[in-house]
Amino acid sequence: MSKDLAAILSDWPYDPDEVRARWIVAGSGRRQLQLRLDLGVFQMEAEGRPDGTRPRGHRSLVDYYIAEEERAADHALPHPLDAEACAELQQEVMQYYYRIMAFHALGEFTGVVEDTNHNLDLIDIVSQYAADDETAWQFTQLYAYMRMMNVRAQTELDAQAGRHAEAIRAAREAVADLEKFFAENYEPANEDGSPVPVPPELESVRELLAQLERRRPRSEAETLQEELARAVELENYEKAAFLRDQLKALQGLGA
Repeated sequence: MSKDLAAILSDWPYDPDEVRARWIVAGSGRRQLQLRLDLGVFQMEAEGRPDGTRPRGHRSLVDYYIAEEERAADHALPHPLDAEACAELQQEVMQYYYRIMAFHALGEFTGVVEDTNHNLDLIDIVSQYAADDETAWQFTQLYAYMRMMNVRAQTELDAQAGRHAEAIRAAREAVADLEKFFAENYEPANEDGSPVPVPPELESVRELLAQLERRRPRSEAETLQEELARAVELENYEKAAFLRDQLKALQGLGA
C-alpha cells in the first residue's frame, strides 16, 4: 500500500485565508477530526488528548498536575516545572490549539469551550510553577487568544439557547479580564509616547459585547422607554403622556 499522501492533499487543497477542517470515521469506527495545514493534514481524536495518549495515566498533563496539586498537603506542586516538563506542556497546549481551530471551523462550540478551558488551566499551571519567568511568559502570552476564543464560543452557545443575559454577562467578564491582563503585562504607550493600539483580542471581545447588546431582546418597559424618548424628541407630548402612563402602569405591575 502506498504511503504517499499526495492523493489526500490534492483532493483537499490548502487555503491560507480559511481554516479547513472536517470529520472523518477512522478505521476503528471512531469519529476523528482532520485539520488541513500548509504542509499536510493533522488527524486528531475528538475527545481526551488530541493525540489519543494518556500521559502518566491521566486524560491530559493538565489533569495530571491538577491531581498532583490535590494530593499535596498544601495543594501546591512540591517542585517547579523544569525545562523538560514545560516542553511537554508546550506540546500539549499546541495540540489543543490545533483542535480548537478545527472545532471552531466546524461550529463545534462546545468543543471550543472545553479545549480553551483546558489551555487556560494549562497556562495558569505554568505561570505558577515554571522555573523561570521567561518560560512562564511563553505560555502566559497565549492567554488573550484563548480567553477570546473561549468567550466567543460560550456566548454563541448562550445565544443559540436564548440565554441572552448570560451571554452579555460572559462577554463583559471577558472584557474586564482582558483589560486587566493587558494593563498588567503591557505598556500603555510606545517609546515615542504614542498610545499602543487596542490589542486585537480585546477589540474583538468589545465588538462581540456590542453586538450582543444590540441583539438583546428588549423588554416591554425598555421598548416603552425608547418610544417615550422619541415622542419627547419629536415634541409629540400627547403620545408621550400616553406612553408615560403605560410605563407607570407596567412598572406598577412589576412592583
